[in-house]
Amino acid sequence: MNETLKVLETRRSCRKFKPDMVKKEELDAIIKAGTYAATGMGKQSPIIIAVTGKELRDAVSEENRKIGGWDEGFDPFYGAPAILIVLADKSVPTHVYDGSLVMGNLMNAAESLGVASIWIHRAKEEFESEFGKNLLSKLGISGDYEGIGHCALGYAAEPPKDAAPRKENYVYYAE
Repeated sequence: MNETLKVLETRRSCRKFKPDMVKKEELDAIIKAGTYAATGMGKQSPIIIAVTGKELRDAVSEENRKIGGWDEGFDPFYGAPAILIVLADKSVPTHVYDGSLVMGNLMNAAESLGVASIWIHRAKEEFESEFGKNLLSKLGISGDYEGIGHCALGYAAEPPKDAAPRKENYVYYAE
């Protein structure tokens, strides 16, 4: 089987990460792959915020936990040491789709390099909050962005589970 198809078929979401930071060259390659996702009309509406510092990572995790309504101490990023936050420019009609493709590229690139990942939601709510607006301001990011998702990255602490069987009638052929 072709390596790309193998990655697409074997990638699984990781819910238990080792604390080791992703190697810089791997992180850079994953981010670069995200920037090559297809975007509507080539507008490149998304941006990626790479969070690798523990203090900011933990602050983002805490905000996400509060939005999700979990008990104090729960980490919605499952211990992943790196978080790639994808946002997209709301003025572009395809921004949600564009950002979603970036998320897919990030996760598949990570898998191809032996880095585990999971898509964590609530970025929309995060960046509608004062927390998110303040973070963008501190980073010097201006514009009207919608949070699309968090790509939590790290090395898996346990082997991935097998894929669930594909549902019946997943595909319909029309001629």
